Amino acid sequence: MKLYFHPVSTVCRPIMLLAADENIALDMQFVDLFKGEHKQPAYLNVNPCGQVPTLDDGDFRMTEGSAILKYLAEKNGSRAYPADARQRARVNEIMDWFNTGFSRDFCYGMVYGQTLPHVIYTDAAVQSGTLARAQEKSRHWLGILDQHLLGTKNKFVCGNDLTLADYLGVCYVTLGEVAHLKFDAWPNVTRWINTMKARPTWAKVNEGFYQHFVGGYKDGKFLGL
Repeated sequence: MKLYFHPVSTVCRPIMLLAADENIALDMQFVDLFKGEHKQPAYLNVNPCGQVPTLDDGDFRMTEGSAILKYLAEKNGSRAYPADARQRARVNEIMDWFNTGFSRDFCYGMVYGQTLPHVIYTDAAVQSGTLARAQEKSRHWLGILDQHLLGTKNKFVCGNDLTLADYLGVCYVTLGEVAHLKFDAWPNVTRWINTMKARPTWAKVNEGFYQHFVGGYKDGKFLGL
């Protein structure tokens, strides 16, 4: 199987973590986002959306990170994607939760909205209002994650067992490190992040993310949470 990826990508990192944890063999095909390779004809013939990740498994191709995670887990019999119908539905639910409101307001609003030029509004008033709204909504979602999904008893977001929802969610939440966002107000979120970061594969998989994305904005000034 071939995975078209970039190591800083928020949606590639969960796949890389799962593959590293479970020794899933992938032919890693680097797509240089910083040089615009994802928008060139050669890659657009692979994924017309011009995005990563893309997975090729013989004559079968997938282009959405969440779906790729589920496919790889299913194909490899991963315990991170439980077979029980209700447990699996819960994992799907929380993955959708991260992928919808949380991603819109936190990832695109608070982080990309302060770091990526094509997301930042050129009108100062629009930019300020958009960030204020993203800040408010991000606090709301983090409160739900802290008090209702994790709480004081759950080790992971779906209970006490590691699931795909943790791989996906922790990469979305730690994207906040690019904009120097702090999670001190949400102790259960902080505990969960630390649990995921303690996994032996974390540092290696996220080396490129910390070097090229977090490191690239180390001197930036950002609106916090």
